[in-house]
Amino acid sequence: MKLVEKNNSRINKRLLLNSVVKGLFFLATFFGIVVLAILVMRIVSQGAAYLDWDFLSNYASRRPEDAGIKAAIYGTVWIMAIIAPLSLLLGVGTAIYLEEYAPDNKFTHFIELNISNLSGVPSIVFGLLGLTVFVRLLEMGRSVLAGGLTMSLMILPVIVVSSQEAIRAIPREQYEASYAMGATKWQTIRTVVLPAAVPGILTGSILALSRAVGETAPLLMIGAMTFIAYIPESIWSGFTAMPIQIFNWAGRPQEEFQAVAAAGSIVLMLMLVIMNSLAIYIRNKFSKRY
Repeated sequence: MKLVEKNNSRINKRLLLNSVVKGLFFLATFFGIVVLAILVMRIVSQGAAYLDWDFLSNYASRRPEDAGIKAAIYGTVWIMAIIAPLSLLLGVGTAIYLEEYAPDNKFTHFIELNISNLSGVPSIVFGLLGLTVFVRLLEMGRSVLAGGLTMSLMILPVIVVSSQEAIRAIPREQYEASYAMGATKWQTIRTVVLPAAVPGILTGSILALSRAVGETAPLLMIGAMTFIAYIPESIWSGFTAMPIQIFNWAGRPQEEFQAVAAAGSIVLMLMLVIMNSLAIYIRNKFSKRY
């Protein structure tokens, strides 16, 4: 009888602890959602009045009623056209080499450790690296190419680490089945491993590319312009980006420019939503297939 009561007491304590932990997790989630909702409502209510076609088609101006984000949108698209393919190619390629081809020794582990550490390096450090190497050493100047390469270096460690984890999650049985069918190592990687790892790879890539779109410090370090009245014509053109333009407006003393900055933030959020939605669609499509 005492043993039964003791067991019931333990079960009740565990149930109580489970309820407490569940409540804490719910409160944490609820708090994050509330803060996000307040932030979005604040930005929308402040910037919606300035969000029209003129705002999207005009260049920057010293007058808030004439200010537009056209040059910043084009600049962001240009640098993302460099960042996305370059960082994905190098990041996934590095992950494949480290997981499938690199020998399992101390040097490989040393490389993996340093790649993981690079994920936590402040973005301003990558800006200094881009300024030193791309802008001055390679004489690229304040160009789209210099900005794209700098941002690619910043997000590359995140893509490498997430791609490695996605590849490691593939069951060994799939490798063995492919080899049993006579496939080579590269054929196995190309037709079995990569398609199955796409959801995990895209998850990390979504976060990395979203960070690249919203970063300001590295682009400021390499000299991206805060006021520009033209759109880039090539990878060697000068440019600005939406975070820099928003940062410039938010720093103006006029109260109207705060609303213009909020309107720019809405455009930036919409671009992120479109990018992430496309990537999530691709990820879910491959998740159902594999």
